[in-house]
Amino acid sequence: MTSPSVTATKPQAAAPAVPLAPSTPAHDVGLLLLRVVLGLTMAAHGTQKLFGWFGGGGISGTGQFFTASGYPAGDAMAVLAGLTETLGGLGLVVGLLTPLAAAALVGTMINALAVHGAGAFFAPEGIEYELLLTAGAAALALTGPGRYAADRFLPVLRDHRLAHGALAVALGVIVAAALLLVRD
Repeated sequence: MTSPSVTATKPQAAAPAVPLAPSTPAHDVGLLLLRVVLGLTMAAHGTQKLFGWFGGGGISGTGQFFTASGYPAGDAMAVLAGLTETLGGLGLVVGLLTPLAAAALVGTMINALAVHGAGAFFAPEGIEYELLLTAGAAALALTGPGRYAADRFLPVLRDHRLAHGALAVALGVIVAAALLLVRD
């Protein structure tokens, strides 16, 4: 005879795994909006560095800024930053190689954050703008571009995986750290 407080229990069957909800049109349009706004913003910054458009310094002026900020070969750094921002931004706009495009922007913005410093959070002396751009790019690398993107035509990126985004962001952080190490 068993006591009333002791009852035989059957092992519970494991709950079936709940699949992730498929992408919805609202989700895809939201990612498209984020990609286009962030991508065009970064591409415009890149063209300021490369061509002096939109009141930018061009390669010469931006190169002087990089040299004053402690980077060797200021003009080469201006070209590198300008190309990264322009091509990474345009890559986001079309959703092409999105994890790598976003990670390139993450790396560039990590350097911008380091140069700007953490004296304050709010603009004009603060880092809020750079931090927001960095977080937006990292979010796109991790989530993927959504359905309305050129990546849908690339077999390896058709079904975005978190691993792709995480590896791309890690690459962006490593390259940014390497560039910061050569800075005086």
